Amino acid sequence: MVQELRLRISLEEAHQPDILLQKAADFLSIPVNQVNAVKILRKSIDARKPQIWFDYKVSVYIDEKPPESLHYRFDYRDVSKAPQVHIVGFGPAGMFAALRAIELGLKPIVIERGKDVRSRRRDLRLINQERIVNENSNYCFGEGGAGTYSDGKLYTRSLKRGDVRRIFENLVYHGAKAQILIDAHPHIGTDKLPKVVQNIRKTILKYGGEIHFNSRLTDFIVENQRVKSIIINDSKEISVNHLILATGHSARDIYELLDRHHVYMEAKSFAMGVRVEHPQALIDSIQYHCPIGQKDELLPPASYSLVQQVGDRGVYSFCMCPGGFIVPAATGKSEVVVNGMSPSKRNNKFANSGIVVEINVDTDLTKYEKYGVFKGLAFQKDLEYLAFVAGGKNLQAPAQRLTDFVEGRLSSSLNETSYQPGLKSAPLHSILPKIIGKKLRKAFKAYGQKMPRFYTELANVIGVESRTSAPIKIPRTNNLHHPQIINLYPAGEGAGYAGGIVSAAMDGERIMEAIKKGSI
Repeated sequence: MVQELRLRISLEEAHQPDILLQKAADFLSIPVNQVNAVKILRKSIDARKPQIWFDYKVSVYIDEKPPESLHYRFDYRDVSKAPQVHIVGFGPAGMFAALRAIELGLKPIVIERGKDVRSRRRDLRLINQERIVNENSNYCFGEGGAGTYSDGKLYTRSLKRGDVRRIFENLVYHGAKAQILIDAHPHIGTDKLPKVVQNIRKTILKYGGEIHFNSRLTDFIVENQRVKSIIINDSKEISVNHLILATGHSARDIYELLDRHHVYMEAKSFAMGVRVEHPQALIDSIQYHCPIGQKDELLPPASYSLVQQVGDRGVYSFCMCPGGFIVPAATGKSEVVVNGMSPSKRNNKFANSGIVVEINVDTDLTKYEKYGVFKGLAFQKDLEYLAFVAGGKNLQAPAQRLTDFVEGRLSSSLNETSYQPGLKSAPLHSILPKIIGKKLRKAFKAYGQKMPRFYTELANVIGVESRTSAPIKIPRTNNLHHPQIINLYPAGEGAGYAGGIVSAAMDGERIMEAIKKGSI
C-alpha cells in the first residue's frame, strides 16, 4: 500500500536520524517496521518565523517496495537517415528540440555560432582575466546557451506550457542530480551543468543527429513563403525543410537579419536594472533569524524574492544567486552587462540578485520611436554603452555602495566583490535613466523595511542588468510557425516565448511536436 502524506519537521527534529520514517509511522499509527520506504516528492523550507520548518510531501510505502524514481522512459532511436529538421542555436530550446526530434523519428541538425563547452571555458577565462570578449563565444553564446554558465536555476511558473517533470527527468537522465525532482526551487549549478550539456550532445550524436559549432547563421533564402536554404559563415549554403530559430535573447544580429528580409517582428516590453551584491552571511542572518555566521548546517545558503510597486511599475528581484558570482555577460566589445550564477554547493561568500524595473515599450521609450521595432534594443544598447564608459572602457563595471546609490552620492570606496574584471566607483544614480534609477532607489528603501538590514552600506549596486529577456518578439501562428514563413519556427527566449531554462526547453519540445504533427 502507498500513502501520500504532507509532513512538517522542525529544524531541531531534522537533526534526528530517520526522522521522516518515524514521523510517517506516527502519522499513520503503524509500527516503523511496516514502512518499507519514504520517498520524498517535494521539499521546501518555511523560514518566515524564527521557528524554521521543513515541509515535505512524501509517498510512504507500507509492506511494498518503491518503484524506480524516473517516470519517463526516453525512446531515443537511430535517426541518421530520417527526415531532417535544422535548428539554429544550441541553448535549452535548441537542445530539447533536438532530443525530442530523435524521440519522434526526425534527424536534428544543429547550427551553433559558439564553441563546445570545453573550448568555451577558455573564452570565459579571457573575459574575466584579460577583459577580452569573443563575440561568438562568451557567457551567452556557445554549447548550452546562456544557461550553461549562468547558474542552472530550474524554477518556472510556465506550468501550462508543457510537462515540467519530463524536462527535469531528462536532465537527470543526462546527469543532473535527482535532487532537482524534489526541491521546491531546483538548481543544478554552473559547475555541474556543463557535464549535463555534454551528455545531451553525446545523446544527439549517438542517435544520428548532427551538431555544428562555430557556425553562425548569416543569411537565408526565402521562396514561396518558405526558407529554402540558410547561409552559414557567409559562405556555406544548406538546404532546409524546416528551420527552428532558437538563438537566444542576445543574438541581435539575427533580429537585424530578419529585418533585412522584411520578416515581421514586434517590440516587446522587458525589464532592466542592476545587480545588488551582499555578503551571503548577512542574507543568511536576515532570512534565518540567526547571528551572522551561525546558520544551522542543515540550512542551505539563503535566498530571497522581492517585489515592490513603485507608482505604476513593478520593481523586482531577478535571478537571485545565493552563494554565487557576478559575471560579465557582454557579447560585444563596447558594452558592460552583468549577470549572476551559483555553483551547485552555493558556497561562495556573496549573494547577488538582479533588481530590475519593468519597461513598457509602448509608453516609456518615446525618444526611441525612430528605431521602430528595435526601440527596446536601442535603449538596451545605449545603457550598456553608458556602463562601459562609466566603468573605464575595460569591462570593469560601474558600482556604488547601496546606501550611496539611494542617497545620490559617489562612493569613496566599494565593498569586496565576486565580479572578476573589477568594479569602478561611478554615479550610477545619475547614469541610469530616471525611469530606472528613481524607481530602483525607492524600491531599495522599501526592501529595507521588508528585510531589515538588506538596505546597507555593506552591499554594492553594480550595473547594468540589461538582458533579462528579449526586447523583441518574433510572432508565430497557432501552429507555431511564423505567419509569413510557414517553415520558420521562432523558439525560446530570443523569440519571446520563454524566460529560463525550463520554459525554453518546453518550448523547443512543443515546436518539434508541431513539426512532426503537421509537416513530416
